Amino acid sequence: MASISALFCTCMMMMMMVMLVTTNVPVEAVKEFKVGGDMGWVLPDVNNSATYNQWASRNRFHIGDSLSFEYQNDSVLVVDKWDYYHCNTTEPITSFSNGKSVIQLDRSGPFYFISGDTDHCKHGQRLLVEVMSMHMHHTPPSPPSIAFPPGSDTGTSPASSAISTAPAPSPSSGIQVSATLGSVFMALIAISVIFLWFEP
Repeated sequence: MASISALFCTCMMMMMMVMLVTTNVPVEAVKEFKVGGDMGWVLPDVNNSATYNQWASRNRFHIGDSLSFEYQNDSVLVVDKWDYYHCNTTEPITSFSNGKSVIQLDRSGPFYFISGDTDHCKHGQRLLVEVMSMHMHHTPPSPPSIAFPPGSDTGTSPASSAISTAPAPSPSSGIQVSATLGSVFMALIAISVIFLWFEP
């Protein structure tokens, strides 16, 4: 009987340690970044054509975060790498001209954005965002998802069928922590049942 009680106490202590470790895992909340900060999405000053990529380098983007483009008399195009570097506005993945476009970063890797005005793009109104993965394993790339503000027009392009309206983001790390805690509690219940079963 003493050995069963000792085994039970040891298991309980191990489970409590696991609970302490899992509940202290930091869960980073998803963020919405306003592109360009207070400046918004505009043609940069002549002497500062790298404005948007400098802005991007000061931030860290994770899967589930989103970018908010705010602009007037302009547009924002989601493009591929070649179109980004050549300011090609003829075949965007999708395009927006509604004044405020929110784009969810739903995968790791690079995202490319340019102004719909070729001259604006050539003078620095373009943005490259590198999204970091929150997981150790590689996530296969997929097209970006787009969330439209209420009452706005939608993006249009031949390839827009590859883009879906984004649901509310859900941080996967929070789900993993909840699942781990659930497993810990199930193990505690199982150990308690075994202990009570062998009680005289």
